[in-house]
Amino acid sequence: MKRRWHCKSGEQPSELDKHIMYLENKGALVPTRELVLSPEQIEGVRRAGVVNTGVLDAVGEVIHAGMSTLEIDQICRDYCEQHGAIPACLNYEGYPMSVCTSINEVVCHGIPKADDILEEGDIINVDFTTILDGYYADASRMFIIGKTTPEKKQLVKVTKECLEIGMEAAKPWHGVNEIGRAIEKHAKKYHYGVVRDLCGHGVGLKFHEEPEVCHFAQRGDGMVLVPGMVFTIEPMINMGTWKVFIDADDPYGWEVISEDEQPSAQWEHTLLMTENGVEVLSY
Repeated sequence: MKRRWHCKSGEQPSELDKHIMYLENKGALVPTRELVLSPEQIEGVRRAGVVNTGVLDAVGEVIHAGMSTLEIDQICRDYCEQHGAIPACLNYEGYPMSVCTSINEVVCHGIPKADDILEEGDIINVDFTTILDGYYADASRMFIIGKTTPEKKQLVKVTKECLEIGMEAAKPWHGVNEIGRAIEKHAKKYHYGVVRDLCGHGVGLKFHEEPEVCHFAQRGDGMVLVPGMVFTIEPMINMGTWKVFIDADDPYGWEVISEDEQPSAQWEHTLLMTENGVEVLSY
């Protein structure tokens, strides 16, 4: 068997090494060493998280009916520049803007545009990833524009509860799939669909890395969550079906829409696994 976990060359195995190798010998899927960050690397991600949270705070202070999503993009770019950071989304695999702005039935990856004007009653997800000194932090928030319908308001609330429940289910030395089981159980109480085509992910030294954090129930335990791992939980919850499609009118091929075009919501945090559970690094 090709081992995923290797001790550092020339060093005696630490207690962490021994525990991970024991689990691997028992057949568990363990992370590679690169996925367990050093204290110095964690501090780097923590600093990126402070800037990333600041970006979303800046948006929250001014977002309102009548503004365009292109204005939101400019706010994010300006904040990043003022704090010595880089928007990770900009030019990532052809994505043309700095932030994702997903309104109502747009599940994720909505592209900011001058003619996308926020209206009273809209719900919008603003998703931003910061690179600071080579470290990544990723988070998104929902914003309700003015007064909306009770149904949309509930969707936004329950989706945030799904994130919080997923965070509670993320425990050190447990499998990552416990997160999705807990989230789907809560969403099903409201007959909502949990999007399956997109997932949370490892983050910190790269934009996207292992583990995949699915938000619906899967077989098996999935990868063991080891203290020092950094990852996102970002449930995308649809008012109707969990199924989605790519907008054919999007020339970049990024915008994801709920199949029945009912509203969708998403909340996302960057999280550090510790010996006592998760610590929020960006929200």
